[in-house]
Amino acid sequence: MVQPVSDEDSPTSAAFGQPTTKPVLQAKLTSKREPHSLNFQDSYLCPVCRHGQISALTLMDAFACSFCRHIFTANLQNQTVQVVDSAQPLSWRWNGRSWQSTHRDDPSLTAVVWFASIVLVLLPAAIVWLMAYIFPPLPNSAWAWFPNVWLGCTFGIHLLMVSWLLAEHYQLSIYVASRVRLRSWLNRR
Repeated sequence: MVQPVSDEDSPTSAAFGQPTTKPVLQAKLTSKREPHSLNFQDSYLCPVCRHGQISALTLMDAFACSFCRHIFTANLQNQTVQVVDSAQPLSWRWNGRSWQSTHRDDPSLTAVVWFASIVLVLLPAAIVWLMAYIFPPLPNSAWAWFPNVWLGCTFGIHLLMVSWLLAEHYQLSIYVASRVRLRSWLNRR
């Protein structure tokens, strides 16, 4: 039996400069635009690093990212995934096109984290400032600049440490992506 050839797939249409389109390609392009449910046959943008693709692990009801290597368990009824290899219980809901965070911080824990962060940044800098105020250097000495530099270094280093802790706590996507890139760069050397 002879299969009918459509105008799109005919060799004569390509020969005359008319574009040929494949139905499979069109189906893939439209599936990216249309909302679709979470399943183990497709791959999705990683909700943690926003760079890699998560796809199903063989013989498991889980996903893994090709970039940051996080592993996710999936609940297909609720359309959610949850990171299982992290200390934080981070989870996301698939809305058909993108991920929405379902992780809601405990307000008391968030307040404690931010209070401790502010104290860790301001208290050491305040102690250095107080000591420079109580025991100032001699006005025309060679080391008169040192208390201001020490205060700036103390504030800057403590702010850097607290920023790192907050990025670890909230698993910011830019932080996770840069950490993965740094690790792969160091492994190449």
